[in-house]
Amino acid sequence: MPSNASGRSDKHTAPPLPEPLRVPVADSHTHLDMQSGTVEDALDKAASVGVTTVVQVGCDLAGSRWAAETAAAHDAVHATVALHPNEAPRIVHGDPDGWSRQGARQPGGDAALDDALAEIARLAALPQVKGVGETGLDYFRTGPEGKEAQERSFRAHIEIAKRHGKALVIHDRDAHTDVLRVLKEEGAPERTVFHCYSGDAEMAEICARAGYYMSFAGNVTFKNAQNLRDALAVAPPELVLVETDAPFLTPAPYRGRPNAPYLVPVTVRAMADVRGVDEDTLATALAANTARAFGY
Repeated sequence: MPSNASGRSDKHTAPPLPEPLRVPVADSHTHLDMQSGTVEDALDKAASVGVTTVVQVGCDLAGSRWAAETAAAHDAVHATVALHPNEAPRIVHGDPDGWSRQGARQPGGDAALDDALAEIARLAALPQVKGVGETGLDYFRTGPEGKEAQERSFRAHIEIAKRHGKALVIHDRDAHTDVLRVLKEEGAPERTVFHCYSGDAEMAEICARAGYYMSFAGNVTFKNAQNLRDALAVAPPELVLVETDAPFLTPAPYRGRPNAPYLVPVTVRAMADVRGVDEDTLATALAANTARAFGY
């Protein structure tokens, strides 16, 4: 579609290819199954700008199976598997809306959640699955009635990650205190990643002391996200990752338009500015950190 009268591109138009990175990096968290086009096209486009590896993240049973299958078929893709925090209450209450792709109301209850978690554990044992997540707590979309199911699911995912020696990928929205509490109570896996890091500098220091990785997404470029830039500035360089969370959180100046792994360089350059380093130095660290975090 043509640009509007103000000269801004239509929100449905994919942003242009950024200048390629000289040092290849990984998109540590993406949802290829929610993006338009084929996996092959997405990977080719990303590789053309220096994004040579992606971590495909599962959010429900169908998506986790798809992530594992896609990673098995593509060397550039690694998978994680999980029930998203908002998925656990839906399973318990037999609600198919949201992440679920079942298309019909399913029987709920604790037994249904146990069955779903058993399938996640089976998938987590696969060699192409490098992480368990995104799991955690989300108090933005789920109210008090869903907290018990979320926490039970989170604790189970932590156990699965430790059992299989996989990274734990955390979704933490409006739940910082409780996420950190559960991690401390259960004992975090050796490799724990805060996806789309959303805390402040004080929380970044807590994560740093615990050895948790902090993965920054396109929202670190948003004008109202000074807390994220403050956190990025104090995070240890060996614990920083970059992600798209595509198709969500497209970085400025393309906010609101479709996101995809090929836009990682935009975020990398913004992160380099915040940290006061050149992009090659940051990209080198990001690549090494992601490989270490996910064990590939």
